[in-house]
Amino acid sequence: MIIKTARFVISNSDIDKCPKPNLPEYAFIGRSNVGKSSLINMLTGNSKLAKISGNPGKTRLINHFIINDEWYLVDLPGYGFAKVSKTDRKKFEQFIRKYILQRENLYCICLLIDSRHEPQTIDLEFMDWLGESQVPFVIVFTKTDKLNKTQFENFQMNYTNKMLETWDEVPKMFVTSAETGLGKNDLLEFIEGVNKMNG
Repeated sequence: MIIKTARFVISNSDIDKCPKPNLPEYAFIGRSNVGKSSLINMLTGNSKLAKISGNPGKTRLINHFIINDEWYLVDLPGYGFAKVSKTDRKKFEQFIRKYILQRENLYCICLLIDSRHEPQTIDLEFMDWLGESQVPFVIVFTKTDKLNKTQFENFQMNYTNKMLETWDEVPKMFVTSAETGLGKNDLLEFIEGVNKMNG
């Protein structure tokens, strides 16, 4: 897939105000500071599409971007150690979960995982919730340029083994780097394939 156009549509915290559910939708989510904005910008070839911040937890709304006028890329708020109050965090979680469970045109969640860290409980619990809720998702490893080949292979093997403790099989995994562009084609081809399959 070649991305010719990528433009911002709307930001909100109310699922009822999201665009009409008439196009396929792919939502990107991960812990705060996972490199989500950088990855979205790399995928779309637009360095200013998603706002990048040095402050974790900057995304606090559901952000819709329309790609090639054919599908939506959705930037969801990060979860985890963002410096927000417990009340705000709970509010975020509620509207994110509502969006994930009720958005009828949501084809897949792209769950971003920082490859510099060991498996985190918060990520594993979120995956379990997605599995129990029967929400399709793939794992997208970010910042892989920070590791050498052996380090990343060990990381991926450890992650796979950890997941197999509770999962019968692991979801599809993508290896990416916003710095080098690694994984861009793989991820876009996957999205294109799912769109065709459901077309």
